[in-house]
Amino acid sequence: MNGNTTTDEINSSFFEIDLSVFNLKYGDFVNVIIKHRDGCNPRVLNKEVITPESTFEIKHIVANKAGYITWATINEHDSLPFIVEKHRWNKWIRIGSVKGKGTGRLNKYSLNINYHSGKNKFRIKQVGSNKKTRYSKSVEYINIIPELTFIPGNGSSVSNVIYFSNETRYEIYDYYGKLIKTGNSQEIKVEKLKKGTYFLNYDNKTETFSKK
Repeated sequence: MNGNTTTDEINSSFFEIDLSVFNLKYGDFVNVIIKHRDGCNPRVLNKEVITPESTFEIKHIVANKAGYITWATINEHDSLPFIVEKHRWNKWIRIGSVKGKGTGRLNKYSLNINYHSGKNKFRIKQVGSNKKTRYSKSVEYINIIPELTFIPGNGSSVSNVIYFSNETRYEIYDYYGKLIKTGNSQEIKVEKLKKGTYFLNYDNKTETFSKK
């Protein structure tokens, strides 16, 4: 470990490395090399003990008119990815990620994003050791464009194609809540769907349609 040979028994089926003997400090680099025979695939059982914690603090976060979310942090202790989420259709959806710089000084980041009509809400998160998640506060942007519509409209029957008034991210769920189709387009071919009622997420709203 870190270039030093441990005192574990050779040819054992189980190894335990006592990290306390290496006098590690919080945030120190840890590199473990396991040498093994061909056909043997070692597995680390508790790798979370060397996974860094998320410690970032947000100093600045904004979603701007140019279509970017920008943020600045301090007190990062290691390079963990920042995950950007958008609140849409009553749930948080991952839309991208940026690798953290992992330093304690001021770090600046940005990510290109797409807006739907009306209120857009975003947040940043990191997942650290023991799967602990750390969130930023949410930030909002009001996009003043006409709301999208679709044809046939809400509740109407459709046979082959749904048309939107502009390109949009969409999701189709069946009556039991199973995700059937998702994508980004100005039209959806639905001729292969079974007859019944479906829920359609698009733009910033949820509506229904019936398949003939």
